[in-house]
Amino acid sequence: QLQLVESGGGLVQPGGSLRLSCAASGFGLDDAAIGWFRQAPGQERDQIACIAKSDLVTFYADSVKGRFTISRDNDKNTVYLQMNSLKFEDTAIYYCAADPKQTSNYYCSGDQQEYDYWGQGTQVTVSS
Repeated sequence: QLQLVESGGGLVQPGGSLRLSCAASGFGLDDAAIGWFRQAPGQERDQIACIAKSDLVTFYADSVKGRFTISRDNDKNTVYLQMNSLKFEDTAIYYCAADPKQTSNYYCSGDQQEYDYWGQGTQVTVSS
């Protein structure tokens, strides 16, 4: 069974850092485009980053550009989201998702409907 599990969330002060992990089982993450999304209370779920199968192409939402970095460790079958300079407005539930149907090695979709597999989410709270 294909499964994604996020970890690494928690409580952090503004300006702090966290690294989220997205571990896959049942398939290889290197065969999928991977996206990170987040949903703040009362708001819609939005994409904040994605990485193509080749790792040569990444995307970041303007709200996190320059602060967050998405990366992949194929040996560990895990995708990471390094989050630095965290702000109050980064507080949300963070989800990873996989798009194994993506045929291009150089593209990751911004359409949530393209992602077939989702993790359960991990809470990130930025508070002083």
